[in-house]
Amino acid sequence: MSTRHRPPVEARVYVPAPGEASDVELLPAGDVTEGVVRVGRTTRRPHQPQSLAVAEYLDWLEDAGFDGSPRYLGRDAQGRDVLTFMAGQCAGPVPEPWVQSEDLLASVARLVRRLHAASAGYEPRAHPFPERPSLPGHGLQDQARRTRPPEAGTLVCHLDVTPQNVVVRDDAAVGLIDFDLAGPATALRDSYNAAMHWAPLRDPADAWPGWEDVDPCRRLRIFADAYGWDEEERCRIPGFGIEAAGASYERMRHNAEVLGGGWARMWADGVGGLILRRRDWLDANAGRLVRALSG
Repeated sequence: MSTRHRPPVEARVYVPAPGEASDVELLPAGDVTEGVVRVGRTTRRPHQPQSLAVAEYLDWLEDAGFDGSPRYLGRDAQGRDVLTFMAGQCAGPVPEPWVQSEDLLASVARLVRRLHAASAGYEPRAHPFPERPSLPGHGLQDQARRTRPPEAGTLVCHLDVTPQNVVVRDDAAVGLIDFDLAGPATALRDSYNAAMHWAPLRDPADAWPGWEDVDPCRRLRIFADAYGWDEEERCRIPGFGIEAAGASYERMRHNAEVLGGGWARMWADGVGGLILRRRDWLDANAGRLVRALSG
């Protein structure tokens, strides 16, 4: 780990260099965070409660030699977080046909694996990640608890490796952006979440246009092989996914009711129903998934 000296993240101020490009481009809004722009070779994002925790994590990744994440530069005169801009292509809200590339899928799994290796040993101290609120013990989450408690974990992970948050160049995943949901978890939780989005694991009724003929079981196997899930992890995936869907449903409902904003918009758009249909699809196809992963 590098011991390079840099100011504490809370004291870091970004001052543009003389003559630095100042052209502004509005970047696609995320599900929750809006107002993200590119200014020259930087990305400017609204400051969030978790911003300093993310900034310290990005410092750690830089020192660990991980080149697949942006670098935190400080806050600008408007109080926005300033990060290096990662050039490349990201998927749109409805992932384009090029996102179906199996070589790209395998490279996503390898990138997530490299992230986890780089994150090993990181312990947030000066700026811990905000606590996620406890949820009421009812409904789907209560059902999940009856089988096995959700995994908490201590490995800081991205936790939102969607096609929209992966930077692609030459049909390969080269970077991850939007660390807003980063925090302590487990490698399996983060890698499953990435595979869920990229396979994708969802009811066929919710298939993106142009993705109707994609085989999620084949794609899940490609991800598993490239990431390196062991046999025990492969056998756990259907049950793990069902449990994760229950927790996700309760979390999304809570955030929509309490935080509003993008969370409420996603809930109004029907994300709760999509999660329930995913849970039921995983339950109905558990054997098929395990055979695909272990065959």
